[in-house]
Amino acid sequence: MTATSSGSAARPRRGTTRDSGRRGATPRGRRPGARPVRGTAAVGPRTGSVARRSTFTPRAAILALVLAAVAVSLLVPTRQYLAQRAEIAALQAGVADERGRVSALQAERERWKDPAYVQQQARERLYFVMPGETAYLVLGEPKAPESSPDASGVAKPAERPWYAGLWDSVRAADAGTLAP
Repeated sequence: MTATSSGSAARPRRGTTRDSGRRGATPRGRRPGARPVRGTAAVGPRTGSVARRSTFTPRAAILALVLAAVAVSLLVPTRQYLAQRAEIAALQAGVADERGRVSALQAERERWKDPAYVQQQARERLYFVMPGETAYLVLGEPKAPESSPDASGVAKPAERPWYAGLWDSVRAADAGTLAP
């Protein structure tokens, strides 16, 4: 070793060692026979091949087990959350339908507040007439309207006025047999 101007011994350049050319030489700072530091590859003294450590360590197994446990524990609440979201959507659709029904009923209520509409309905449904008018009601067997199927597919008789049902019951009582 040579002395420098500052009086200290000169060091060899970085990356070069005095025994770097020898086979089986140990890197600086390691004892012969010492284990390599984790994360580094150990070079075999005779073959020169790199020995690889297994990547599946006990820590990785524990981590995988913990992640699986977390996934399983989140499965039930996630399923409940999705079911509740579907139920909320169905209820919101029901609320929208009911709001439509309420608005239709409010519109009908507003129509009934109009005296002209009330008068029209009394003429059509109850056959009322205004004073001075003459009403004619034809008795007899009128042509029965054909029955129409309802939403369930069952045919129901067409709507008849209330007094027609009353008159049919009077006739049936007179004949001694009541028919539905």
